[in-house]
Amino acid sequence: MPKRQLIGTVISNKMQKTVVVEVVRIKKHPKYRKRFKVRKRYKSHDEKSEYKIGDKVIIKETRPLSRGKRWEVIGKIQKSNIKTQKEY
Repeated sequence: MPKRQLIGTVISNKMQKTVVVEVVRIKKHPKYRKRFKVRKRYKSHDEKSEYKIGDKVIIKETRPLSRGKRWEVIGKIQKSNIKTQKEY
């Protein structure tokens, strides 16, 4: 069975070799049929610490690497538009 893959946005890179990726999906209420956003955050392994806040990335399910880390970043889809203080 293939590993699950999700697309999300990096919202934190303060940890060493770990980024927090937020995945947003749209659900529909079973009775009222209204659509609403559901957000979930995944801790993902980033070996080289190359992904920055705001980058859109693909993550893949993997074996448990630590207590809360079961995902790994595969690659970048879109670069961040957020400027850091060093770039000013």
